[in-house]
Amino acid sequence: MDFYIEDYLPLFMFGALAILLFSGYPVAFVLGGIGLAFAFVGIFFETFSFIQLFNIPLRIWGGIAENLVLTAIPMFIFMGTMLERSGVASDLLHCLQVLLRRVPGGLALSVTLMGTIMAATTGIIGASVVMMTLLALPVMMKQSYNSPLATGTIAASGTLGILIPPSIMLVIMADLLARSVGNLFVAAIIPGFMLASFYMLYILVLCRFKPQLAPPLSADEGPESLAGLLLLVLRSFIPPLFLVFLVLGSIVFGWATPTEAAGVGGAGAILLAMLNRRLSFAVLKEVLERAALTGGMLFGIFIGATCFALVFRQLGGEHLVIELVESLGFGSWGLLFILMGIVFFLGFFFDWIEITLIVLPVFAPIIAELDFGEHVQGVEVIYWFAILLAVNLQTSFLTPPFGFALFYMKGVAPPEVKIQQIYKGIIPFVLLQLTGLGLVIAFPEIALWLPRVLLD
Repeated sequence: MDFYIEDYLPLFMFGALAILLFSGYPVAFVLGGIGLAFAFVGIFFETFSFIQLFNIPLRIWGGIAENLVLTAIPMFIFMGTMLERSGVASDLLHCLQVLLRRVPGGLALSVTLMGTIMAATTGIIGASVVMMTLLALPVMMKQSYNSPLATGTIAASGTLGILIPPSIMLVIMADLLARSVGNLFVAAIIPGFMLASFYMLYILVLCRFKPQLAPPLSADEGPESLAGLLLLVLRSFIPPLFLVFLVLGSIVFGWATPTEAAGVGGAGAILLAMLNRRLSFAVLKEVLERAALTGGMLFGIFIGATCFALVFRQLGGEHLVIELVESLGFGSWGLLFILMGIVFFLGFFFDWIEITLIVLPVFAPIIAELDFGEHVQGVEVIYWFAILLAVNLQTSFLTPPFGFALFYMKGVAPPEVKIQQIYKGIIPFVLLQLTGLGLVIAFPEIALWLPRVLLD
């Protein structure tokens, strides 16, 4: 069999990407630079024509700049940043602490509930983890909480925003898969809240049998009268919960598109900041700057990934991958498990957006053609696969050595909290996430039942 180097240029692209992602250069420049470099290599080997380079700006303009779905991302970022800076999140945590002060592990449960509520208002993991570390970790340390339990709870709860809608990752996945972002949002609701329930059940059971790991708050914490408690709930708990209903409810019940719901969420966050009397020009300026920088970073990665994917396809990358998969002889289930294993392994080293932009464009067309019999059929296969990928990718924030949630936490945690304690704390939660992934694989209805009921 003759070996022609030009036939394997797409594999060399992946090799170069795997090496250069460790270089420390911004991901957007790495993706775009490799795409352009291999375009010129392809021109040299006559497998890529110079005129095809003009398709890159056309694809960027037509696929990203004109995509109305992607406009939801800056608004969701703005909403989350405003809730953090306006003090809504800190008030919510205090309220939950008071309500659960007599429950075993009440403070850890409060953090988990807060992470769940914040996840349903924004999908910014870095902001959520940093905010909850600053707000909750000092209090948990003061209460003599076990350090691994405290750090693991905060890290895992802070990453729920990557799965529970409105998630930025799901918006990007829907765009890459050319599927309805609303359907993907609805499909992710039950798996997301299922993981949150697993966290809370684990904390309850652990603290029931080992109460020394999570000493309770003092009984006099918070208002002493029932009227004061009700006022606290009305002021600190109901408003963010109402915002969750506005954002998620408008999507689930078909009142608004995800893009419109993002606008509602942004306006609602401003309104809550005004009601808290914490909306000032300085706060608004900082929120806008942070949202613009985060959005600019994400869209820069989109542009680089578009360049990479276009050159990869033009060099015959899709056909090469299909041939390799077919030559391995794995069935549909074998390929699915191998792909899930690869994604989990990549999560030890790369961020979710890098994995998503590498894996989805290449493997989604292959997965869509696989036959899972009566287990999952038709168009539902691609939605099921997307949710499996999303649950799997949530672990990428927690798995060392490059778990970004762990780095966010360590950067703002008290000095006495060691990185080894953080690593130890996330192990049970990663196992819970893998349990959730296994359940969604075994019982696809966990992801597909709600879209069937609400959207059919």
